[in-house]
Amino acid sequence: MIEHVDPPALAPPIGGLYHHLAIVRSGSVVAIAGQIALDSEGRLVGEGDHAAQAEQAFRNVAAALAAVGCGPRDLLQHTIHVVGHRPELVEPIFAAGRRAFGGHWPRTASTFIGVQALGHPAWLIEVDGLAVVPPSSRLTPHGRQEPAATEEHRSTT
Repeated sequence: MIEHVDPPALAPPIGGLYHHLAIVRSGSVVAIAGQIALDSEGRLVGEGDHAAQAEQAFRNVAAALAAVGCGPRDLLQHTIHVVGHRPELVEPIFAAGRRAFGGHWPRTASTFIGVQALGHPAWLIEVDGLAVVPPSSRLTPHGRQEPAATEEHRSTT
C-alpha cells in the first residue's frame, strides 16, 4: 500500500498533519479531480463560508474515494486550495476535513496553498488528490465497482 516517510534531514511535519513522502511500491493509483463545495445536485454549499465549503469539498473527496473502493487512509497526496487564505482559516478547514472523513484526518503528503481565485467567484475551497486503490477493491477494468450499489454519474469518454 502506502509507505510514509519523514526523513531526518527535513523539519518534522508541522502539527503532525502530513508526511513529507508517500511511497507506492505497487498497485493502481487514481487521480481525484479538484473537488469544490457542490452537493450531489450541483448546488453550492456554504456560500461565503470557508469552513462549510471545506467540509463539502472533503465530503466530495471521501465520496470519490469510496466510489473506487478507497478510504482516507488510501490517499497518497492531496492539495487544499484556499481563496483568500489567512492563518485563522487553517484550523477550521482541518476541522472540516476531520468531520468529513469521520474523525480521521488523512495524514499523507499534502499541500495547503492560498490562491487568488478558483474557477468561479463563489468557490472558496478546492481539494484534489491521488489515492492508491487497495487490492481488495472490486474494480472492473473500466474502474467500476461490482456490484454497483447506487447509480453513479460516469463519463464514457
